[in-house]
Amino acid sequence: MSLTPGTRLGPFEIVSVVGAGGMGEVYKALDTRLGRTVAIKTLNSGHDARFLQEARAIAALSHPHICVLHDVGPDYLVMEYLEGAPVRGPLPFEEALRAAIDVVDALEAAHGKGILHRDLKPANIMMTSAGVKLLDFGLAKMAADPDDGATETIAGTVLGTAAYMSPEQAQGQPADVRSDVFSLGVVLYELLSGRRIFERDSLLDTLNAVVREEPPALQSPAAELVRQCLAKQPSRRFQTMADVKTALLQLRSQRIEPAHVAPSIAVLPFANMSRDPDDEYFSDGLADEIINALAQLPGLKVIARTSAFAFKGKNEDVRRIAEMLGVTNVLEGSVRRASGRVRVMAQLILAADGTHLWSERYDREMTDIFAIQDEIAAAIADALKVKLTPAPERRMPSVPAYEAYLRYRSYQWQFTPEASRRSRECLEQALALDPAFALPYVGLADYHFALGTVGRFPSGEAMPRARELTTRALQVDPDLPEAHAMLGVVKGQYDYDWAEAERCFRRAVAREPLSPHLRQWYGTFLLFSVGRVKEALLQLDRVIEEDPLCQMWRVMRSNLLAGIGRRDDAIDEARKSVELDPAFWVGWLDLGVLLAIRRQHDDAMGCAERAMAAAPWSPYSLGLMAATLANGGQAEEGAALLVTLPGDSYGGPLARAIYSLARGDNETAGDWVVKTVEQRFPAAIPRLVRQFEPLLRPTAAWPRVLQAANLA
Repeated sequence: MSLTPGTRLGPFEIVSVVGAGGMGEVYKALDTRLGRTVAIKTLNSGHDARFLQEARAIAALSHPHICVLHDVGPDYLVMEYLEGAPVRGPLPFEEALRAAIDVVDALEAAHGKGILHRDLKPANIMMTSAGVKLLDFGLAKMAADPDDGATETIAGTVLGTAAYMSPEQAQGQPADVRSDVFSLGVVLYELLSGRRIFERDSLLDTLNAVVREEPPALQSPAAELVRQCLAKQPSRRFQTMADVKTALLQLRSQRIEPAHVAPSIAVLPFANMSRDPDDEYFSDGLADEIINALAQLPGLKVIARTSAFAFKGKNEDVRRIAEMLGVTNVLEGSVRRASGRVRVMAQLILAADGTHLWSERYDREMTDIFAIQDEIAAAIADALKVKLTPAPERRMPSVPAYEAYLRYRSYQWQFTPEASRRSRECLEQALALDPAFALPYVGLADYHFALGTVGRFPSGEAMPRARELTTRALQVDPDLPEAHAMLGVVKGQYDYDWAEAERCFRRAVAREPLSPHLRQWYGTFLLFSVGRVKEALLQLDRVIEEDPLCQMWRVMRSNLLAGIGRRDDAIDEARKSVELDPAFWVGWLDLGVLLAIRRQHDDAMGCAERAMAAAPWSPYSLGLMAATLANGGQAEEGAALLVTLPGDSYGGPLARAIYSLARGDNETAGDWVVKTVEQRFPAAIPRLVRQFEPLLRPTAAWPRVLQAANLA
């Protein structure tokens, strides 16, 4: 049954036909609940068994290179919609190698679940901007299933599929993982040469070629690897996909000269081997400080804490972690503290093959902890052949103050009221122990600013306190980049003195490399705020490259993308933020507002409920919740909710601006945005004025908005 645009399958609305074949059709569709684009795959009658087989196979798998199954209907599958094209040869050698490694990784995961693909061919390998995606598990089977179904597969096959079969499939014999190995060899031969090696004029001739004919010699560095995949006897092939991957990685390491590869590293959280489980903050903090030290090495890409620590407590292979984070090396280790001493074990791993480049044990007094960090950084620089430049001289804090600061870092990225309270206590303790320790002053300034941005503190309290703390930090350490950046935030987001804000940020970013946190401040609170959008986007792209799993950076990028009219991309980024952290209420809030503007009211309501449950005190949450109630036909309830935060109170204009935007009343929103800016609500410039500029610019209030923010 063919479906036309506008047809509904449950909550899914058909947009267009993507493709059709003998077994069914594939459609582009919209999930009206979540506002995301999906692919709908239907099967013609007579293929019910294949339909169920594919659904069960994909549902058993979760892998970045396997197309995601979202839902199952009575006669259709709902899958991830992919922008891209099937892989085609010939490809440059390095590109073909990368694609092959991704496919092998996906097949290894499938085989690990006991699932054979049995229909591997270029048409089922999609090249997307995110890499390779393996499709179509319709002929998949469980390796332990005694009913192989090979004869049925041949009877229903088409010529293109037959050309990629293994000899045992072509002869109707039982297949195992080595059958997928053979098909992979056929695909890789085609990617490298551009030639289909077994395809003939008829199905019978094609099957005969698969069983009996040897392919022409392949002129490629991968020729021997492909030859072994294509052995007619399964016992002479690679026996597992893990074996194939090892050979591919070895081939890649032989092809790439280390001197030409920019080194990169992820520092995983160090294991806490102390008797006291509460010492975990210290082992985490030590890894974090090593990250900071390595980030100062020119030419070394270092993944930030948030992303590296996302794998904490997960039993992931370091090679897999390296692939997900896009690094060539991984540092892991352990820490044990006892009786005033600390023992640190550290090892540097080459991601390509898991070999150890360097390892060392340090058994020292606790007072030597700073020297240990420096020694580890120096050893890594030597192992990776990165030039170690002398860091600026810094006064080292007392060890107790340093430990308190490490405790703060363990709470810094937990976006809950309890974590916020504890982070403040740790910073205050650090300063009580060592008033000449500069970084805790900046941490406390950031604490006040952050709570001001969500409405917990009025700006008249939060921002002067942030200024005072930052000034104290600069008195202690006049060259501290983080302090200059925070002062720039205050000058711009509170004083609206953009010239002075830029002067502060110039000092803060004068020396690369920058931490992702500092870079994000620069991109969002200066460049985006003053309308230098292209520069801001470059900075935020760099932030996400260095810290791809941080939910906050995704939200900030979402704000920027919405501000340049890329609302679909903005929704995708906001959705990624809550996928990374389902408890991240700021992400639910931003996603809800964007969905409400798109009139996806049911989905916006779900987001509003999540934001309201976590932050009922925030003007943002109140405004969105009131709007979604009104949009859902509960106007009185929405109005009653807004009354709890009067329009002339602090935060009241912001709540009403969000309410009006989510209701589609941009003119009224413009008037409330003016009042919000006049209240100097922290971060209102990037998160309200600039994010919704495409909607606000046509309003009568826009010139007054710019004037109030000193941006005219």
